[in-house]
Parts: sequence; C-alpha cells; structure tokens
Amino acid sequence: MAGVPGGAGLSRGSGMQRSFDVVVIGGGVIGSSVAYHLSANPAFAGRIAVVERDPTYATASSSLSTSAIRQQFATAANIRMSGYSIGFLRRVRELLSVDGYETDIGLREPGYLILGTPGDIPAFEAKAATQRACGVNTELLTPEGARRRHPWLRVDDLGIASYGPDGEGWFDGPALLQAFKRKARAQGVEYIAGTVTGLDMAGAGQIGAVLLADGGRLLCGRVVNAAGPWSGQVGRMTGLDVPVVPLKRCIFVFDSPEKIPHGPFVFDPSGVAFRPEGHRYLCTAVPAAENAADDFGLDVDHALFDDMIWPALAHRVPGFERLRLLRAWAGLYEHNLFDHSAIIGRHPEVTNLVLACGFSGHGMMHAPAAGAGASELILHGEARSVDLRPFAFERIAANQPIREHVY
Repeated sequence: MAGVPGGAGLSRGSGMQRSFDVVVIGGGVIGSSVAYHLSANPAFAGRIAVVERDPTYATASSSLSTSAIRQQFATAANIRMSGYSIGFLRRVRELLSVDGYETDIGLREPGYLILGTPGDIPAFEAKAATQRACGVNTELLTPEGARRRHPWLRVDDLGIASYGPDGEGWFDGPALLQAFKRKARAQGVEYIAGTVTGLDMAGAGQIGAVLLADGGRLLCGRVVNAAGPWSGQVGRMTGLDVPVVPLKRCIFVFDSPEKIPHGPFVFDPSGVAFRPEGHRYLCTAVPAAENAADDFGLDVDHALFDDMIWPALAHRVPGFERLRLLRAWAGLYEHNLFDHSAIIGRHPEVTNLVLACGFSGHGMMHAPAAGAGASELILHGEARSVDLRPFAFERIAANQPIREHVY
C-alpha cells in the first residue's frame, strides 16, 4: 500500500464481524495521527482500524481548516502542544514520506501578529510572560513599532501588539491529513468507510464492539473517540456526556490591490483574522452567535463578511477598501463547551475508551502532539512525548478549566 494516494484503499463495511485491538472513530487529522503514531511504535504489534464516515473528506473539518499553528497561547499546556507539533511539522518529509511518495505540506513560518487595544495591555503582558517561561520568543510591540514593521497597518486605535517570530505560520492541512493516512496504511492500519451507529458494551465500563450502519461489527480492545464535531454523539452512545458540539466557521478568500505577500497571520481586536495566501488573502472571524448544537450545516454566512469582516479589514488595512471577494466555504470546529480546549485522555467510567476531541479550532495545529500522546496512553498508560494531564476528561467534573480564554 506504500505510495498509494490517501483517498484510495478504503475498505467498505460488509456487515461482517471483525476484530481489532484498537478502533479509531474518525479518520481526520487527529484520528489519523493517533493511528500513525500507534502503528509506528515498535512496542505495538496489534491491529488498528480507523472508521471514517466521509472517505472523500469533502466535508471533513481537516479539509476545511485554515491550517495554521501558533505558540502564542495563554497556558503552558497549549504552548507545549504547539512546541511539540511545530517540531514534528518541520520533519514531515522525513517522518511521513512513504516509498514512491514524498510528503510536502508547504509549511511557512511568517509568524502571528496579534493586535490589542489599550485595555488589553495587562493581558498581553501576562501571556507573553507565560510564553517566555516556556521558551517562546514572543515580542511585544508598541503600535508604532508594529507599524514600522508593517507600513500597511493602521494602528491609531491599538495599544499593543504581540508577534511570534518563529514557530508560527500555516501549512497545507489536507496534505498533512493525507500524509498521516498514507503512512498509517503503509504501517498496516486499515481504513474503513462507514458510519458508527452504536457502541456495544461488553460489560460495566467496557466497550466490546463498534457498530456500523451497514451492520458491520468491529470487536475491539480499545476505542479512540476522534470523531471531531460528532464526538459528543459518539460519547452519548455509551451514555456519557462528552461536551463537544459542532461550531461553524466561515472562511473567505479575497484579492486586493494592496499586497502584503510576506505578511504574518494578523488577529484583529474585532475578532477578524487574515493572512496572505499566495497573491491573495484568506480571512475568517468569530461569528456573532453560535449555531445550534445539532447543526452540522456548512452553508456560508455571507452577511458575516459584508457586515463584520469587510469593514474590519478596511479599517485595519486601508488598502483593503478595494478588495474583491472571490470565494468562501464553511467548516466545523469540534467545540468544547466546557473550556474551549481539547479533551485528551482515558475516560474514567469507560476504561477502554480514549478521548481525543474538543480541540475547538486547535486540532490541525496540535494533531502531531495529540496523536503522539494518545498513542502513548494506549501503550503505556501515560503520555510521554507531551504532558496531556491538563487535558484529561476528569477536569470537567472537577470544574478545573484550562484558562486559555480568561484574558
């Protein structure tokens, strides 16, 4: 199977009963990273199946992401995840290439430029202190300092800016997904095209089989819930409340006479973010309201661009007043309602269930670290590559949120 393009080679369910040591529910970038890391570990000799409901990945979150990575988080837990992941991304050609197919994800590291108002100064200083304590070379800039670096930027209403000079940027997310999948398959992982409809409990606190829509039954030793926006539904199949719901994000591509081809990924206080994409630009924004928890629709909210994004872009970069919208799409975040951070770890009540979900927009950037850590939990009972303890499910019952968004 080495070298075969990642979209090919999927098994189809046949209504048969089969047996695997580990069944991963969700073949997106998180599930495929778990499968790759587990099958690459010489300590693991079992059989792995990955069940993917959308084998074309046409509507998968991994295919519809902005595919970026940053170090500028407010908590050491997320900073460590980014630190491990950027190191992995820089080595994907070495780690994920297979015979006859060389991996290239087009990683670029122009940095993130996060802009703040005068009232944001204390929070930015606190975040920068945490980042520097973790070895991140964050630079705090005055508004004029930011403008000297980026003459196209309007700064008169700003109070501060934070810039990450290395380890931040963007890459080809679908290429990373397919690279994980190709390598996992080359290492013996089987991908099954199918929809999970139930989890058959073998006894108290143990999943015995994963049930598929075509009648297939996958006996399993361990199950990994990496179902992205559908993770909450998968959790409920065991009677568990996994607080993960879909949250739609719209992404727009535009052109403009104003050219900033080497610019960073800019995050504006308005909630709008933009970056260069070749000779064009990609932008997105936090929507004004969340969609319903059971809404998996991918219709684009064009009013968001007209009413919020375009005015904010034209204000921050005056040259964008003459922009021209080219296209748009929508994707789903796997939104963790508890604290907007990932849930990674064994479930305390269903002991052979490992959760790897709820990344709330950080899944693509943290996929390498999440896959490495989750695979080690399965093998060793603990994560060794990166500290996953802050992301454990138990924090929810203990009401101990990861305080990433309190500033």
